[in-house]
Amino acid sequence: MFTELKAGIKGKAELTVTEKDTARIYGSGMVDVFATPAMIALMERAAHISVGKFLPEGYLTVGTEVNIKHIKATRPGKKVWAESELILVDGKKLTFNIEASDEDGKIGFGKHTRYIVVDKDFSG
Repeated sequence: MFTELKAGIKGKAELTVTEKDTARIYGSGMVDVFATPAMIALMERAAHISVGKFLPEGYLTVGTEVNIKHIKATRPGKKVWAESELILVDGKKLTFNIEASDEDGKIGFGKHTRYIVVDKDFSG
């Protein structure tokens, strides 16, 4: 049913870090740097949008697992982006390599798992 989904599909999501993206605001730390939960959300977004156009109408993906390392701080005002690559399709289970970077280099990396679900099961 999901025959268009193949290893190698890539995605990208980006943003400029603002105060609302910081560890202090997220409550995940006490400093004004890009929060790990915000980085993970950006990584998930890259994976999610990469496969959306390959799914039949009425289907979407939900994240179920992240195994991430956040290796470098990013201050507000800097541009950050996440890139994903689909590496395994196992029925409805999708596995991605993901990496996040800022203007100075790599800030995080890891693996992410998403599952294909029927949209109506999760909407309103």
